[in-house]
Amino acid sequence: MQENPTSMRVPDAGVRSLFTLESRWQAWLDVEAALAKAEAELGVIPNDACDIIVSKSQLDLLDKANIEEGLIRTAHPLVPLIWELARICGDEAGGYVHWGATTQNITQTGQLLLLRQAHRIFLGQIGRILTAMADLAERTKDMALPARTHGQHAVPATFGFKVGNWIDELCRHVVRFREAEPRVFVAMLGGAAGTFASFGELGPKIQAGMAAHLDMQPMSAPARTIGDHQAEYVCLLGMLAATCSKIAREIYTQMKQEFGEVEEPVPPGTVGSSTMPQKRNPKLTQDMVAAAAQVRALVPLALEAMQTEHEADRTTSLMISHALQDACGQTSDILSRMETLLDGLQVDEARMRRNLDLSGGLIMGEALMLSLGAHIGRQEAHDAIYDAAQAAATTGDSFESLLAKDETIRAHLNADQIAELLDPTAYTGECATIATQQAAHAREVARDLAGVDG
Repeated sequence: MQENPTSMRVPDAGVRSLFTLESRWQAWLDVEAALAKAEAELGVIPNDACDIIVSKSQLDLLDKANIEEGLIRTAHPLVPLIWELARICGDEAGGYVHWGATTQNITQTGQLLLLRQAHRIFLGQIGRILTAMADLAERTKDMALPARTHGQHAVPATFGFKVGNWIDELCRHVVRFREAEPRVFVAMLGGAAGTFASFGELGPKIQAGMAAHLDMQPMSAPARTIGDHQAEYVCLLGMLAATCSKIAREIYTQMKQEFGEVEEPVPPGTVGSSTMPQKRNPKLTQDMVAAAAQVRALVPLALEAMQTEHEADRTTSLMISHALQDACGQTSDILSRMETLLDGLQVDEARMRRNLDLSGGLIMGEALMLSLGAHIGRQEAHDAIYDAAQAAATTGDSFESLLAKDETIRAHLNADQIAELLDPTAYTGECATIATQQAAHAREVARDLAGVDG
């Protein structure tokens, strides 16, 4: 889960460090401690043994060399950690470590503890992104530029309108992530095959107690074959990455000299090319697009990991672990870059205005058609404006002069009216309103997310 060393450096949000080997070990120890508490509360293990297990379930108290030697000898990810915990707990209490549990109960629950920490970091990042988007939407709500459909000028819009649309989509991701929390962050304790055989009728109560100590929900059916909740989270990360990639691609395109409407932050000293000293390359957006593609590519792997054979299969556990950890690391990188991008995005209002005029007024074809259509009907008006527009595109004559020469048009629209209808800044519809409304929505969601990653 290493970051590409050639990508633009941004602040580390701390997600990657969550999934180090030592971090996983501590998460597993946290689960072992919660298991001991739940079992002691129900009289399954002695309270004295529980107290010792809980007090010793700290990685800095364990001999890591013993664990590493055991990993080499056993090729088992958890058993050496259990042995070392049992050793420092002493013969009596150590005999109750991991009582009735199986490896996946501990490792999967521990992984979800780490994922929950990553989840909170993501929500905090999204909250800051939404605040930056709100500022940007309000600042650019009236900055007119060409809306483009099929790569061509369509009608005028505003940059703030674009940002408002980004906000709308990103806020729905927040809803999805919050709604998924009780489904995703669940504790599993069903024993070897998920049957509670090692616990008997107390099994569901022990699982519920362990979950409560971890501030999680218990699995309703603790089968080791159930992985839809983990796959769901990867799918959610894939959707979030897709949205971020779409935004990055939009900015990347608008940075091209042919557009020149925006520019991502280019800190002094940034080198765009080893041979072309003039280059100001879009590094942040390109990194985001590349990382997002990697996250989306993990979605099929997560879905494949749901295909677990019989009552357990280590292959699918390995697959979902890889998908979750790599998707989390890449997502954090994407969101960190998005924060940096939005905080320093430069918007060129004058260039946007010049781009509106590139077609010589053709972008106002719809406005002209509707105004003329009020007199002669939409279809006949469409034909008249169409003929003038096609002539302007093929003959070199100005659109305005061709409109003024057309008898059908001239009979209903005078020169002043035509000139007024050719003003693109007067035909941005509800762009400013949408931008303002979405900015308010972004601030509301951001307030709800404030402190969630603390």
